[in-house]
Amino acid sequence: MEKKELYDTFTELESQTEATLKIVKTIKEELSQLTEENNVLRMENQHLRDRLAEITKQQSIEKQMTDTGLTKSRLNLEKIYEDGFHVCNLFYGSRRDGDEPCAFCLDVIYGERR
Repeated sequence: MEKKELYDTFTELESQTEATLKIVKTIKEELSQLTEENNVLRMENQHLRDRLAEITKQQSIEKQMTDTGLTKSRLNLEKIYEDGFHVCNLFYGSRRDGDEPCAFCLDVIYGERR
């Protein structure tokens, strides 16, 4: 093999190696971007799963509350009443002395159910 042929072969091999290196760098960059995107999507997916579990739990609690046969507004009135306040028209908002029962409040909360 002549020196010229040897030199040309090395030059060609060098250009092929540079082209291969360029391709490898491009693939490495794309892999890095895909890995980053994958991690972002995994985190977002986990947040969505957590939120879905939270919503499902909240709906379950609301369903249990409404299983008592009271509407949400009546459940709110019942909670206020249980906290020791009147919910009837006569004494609304005032504190019940010694948590004594009030027939008017009970009628407001449970009136339609009886």
